[in-house]
Amino acid sequence: MKLRYLCLIIILFSTLTLMGQTTLQLSGLNEMEFVYRTAPDSLNVYFRDAFAFNMGYRNFSFGMKFIAELPKHGIDQTGLYQNLQPGSLNLGWQELYASYTKGAYSINAGTTEETFGRGLSFRSYKDLEFDEDHRLESFLLRYDDDLQFKAIYGAIESPTYIDQYDLAYGTDLSYPILSGVRLGGTAMAFRNLQAFARYSQREVYAGRLQLNLGGLDAYGEYAKSESYRLIGSPTTFGSAIYASGDYNLGALSFGGAYKKYDKFNYRLQDLPMVNYHEETLSDALASGFDEEGWQARSTLYLGETISISGDYAEAWNSSKEKRMNDLYALLDYSNDGKILQASFSHVEKVDDAFSTWQKEQTPALGFGTKIFGKALHGTAEFKLVEKQLFADSYSHYEPKIQADLSLGKLSVSIGSQSNWEDFSSIMESRYWLNTEIKYPLFPQSEIIVFAGKEAGGKVCRNGVCRYVAPFEGLKVELNTRF
Repeated sequence: MKLRYLCLIIILFSTLTLMGQTTLQLSGLNEMEFVYRTAPDSLNVYFRDAFAFNMGYRNFSFGMKFIAELPKHGIDQTGLYQNLQPGSLNLGWQELYASYTKGAYSINAGTTEETFGRGLSFRSYKDLEFDEDHRLESFLLRYDDDLQFKAIYGAIESPTYIDQYDLAYGTDLSYPILSGVRLGGTAMAFRNLQAFARYSQREVYAGRLQLNLGGLDAYGEYAKSESYRLIGSPTTFGSAIYASGDYNLGALSFGGAYKKYDKFNYRLQDLPMVNYHEETLSDALASGFDEEGWQARSTLYLGETISISGDYAEAWNSSKEKRMNDLYALLDYSNDGKILQASFSHVEKVDDAFSTWQKEQTPALGFGTKIFGKALHGTAEFKLVEKQLFADSYSHYEPKIQADLSLGKLSVSIGSQSNWEDFSSIMESRYWLNTEIKYPLFPQSEIIVFAGKEAGGKVCRNGVCRYVAPFEGLKVELNTRF
């Protein structure tokens, strides 16, 4: 029997048991979304509803989520449905969990989000940016005091074999050896399903040191792994080093980070990228196989109204065929409700092995003020994209403007984006317009309506930032809390 069905039985039984208790607490959230996209597929129309609730009584907590995706709206606009397939329809109870907490002790069963350390050796999470679910269905035992202890045993559906599971289990321990000094360690094992119903084995061991001394905040972790029982491959060894530190001198703070990853890549981890924009070394290669890099950052406060921030990072592989650099600078002014920001972003990647080079530079301006008592925020970006493949080169501009206005309970965001090959094509270029409105229908409910086209990525509208897929069409969302 699958772990989720076992948890469902436990939750339903516990619910019936607790219904007679007068102190039973119930909370929940329903997220409903209707999508119409102007894409050349056979559907165009999509519907999603996620109903989640949590019940708590004394030390017990139970919850589950019912998700209907009819069909699932893909993360990429190019994921078209020429014909509706049964596998694209998703309907049923998911994300089931039950927990018991008594003092410093707790035990959880079901869908689990958990991180050991900074995620270098283990992280069970849902990646919203790429719409990937890396959460275990597991049993988790935790003790949280000066001594912090975690033990986990769980399963996650195989990415290769339908209705088959990979396993993960291990422990994490940390303890303050001195005031402001904490030592920790992790031991994990992963068993991944291969062909011929055989499992490979990966063992990971990590140690870490965390410092909190006055104005110094530092962290360092070293991990090593061994993978064996691989079909057609010998035993492989991997390692990872990550260190980060920041120091505060009042008006000036500065810090840096370092990484070195060698054959250290697997599903249930979240490696720090060690740069401001969280960029990978190469767009064609996952992180962790072969990379090294450093980062330096600083912020200077000039009085109470002005601050200057800078962040620069570089990374490379062992052969120096792949290299990248990342820069971000920000000038921020804030006084009496007025905000003015000027920033500059630069990301450059080189891959000599494939004779590719690419660069993105983005100067941007932002402001915030009040007009007739109404809050107005705006941003303007002018991205330059340059790419080269062998002897062929290409460049274009991506200008973007956005304004957010609050009119009482109603919030309105209006944006425009374009793509220019050069300045002479300004009048001939296509402009992508979009509008989003948000309004609280009731004290615990709000409706969000989006219409237009957007390129995707991280967007911030009406005070909320999130990652979205490239999209063109209409979206209606209704969120209700209770």
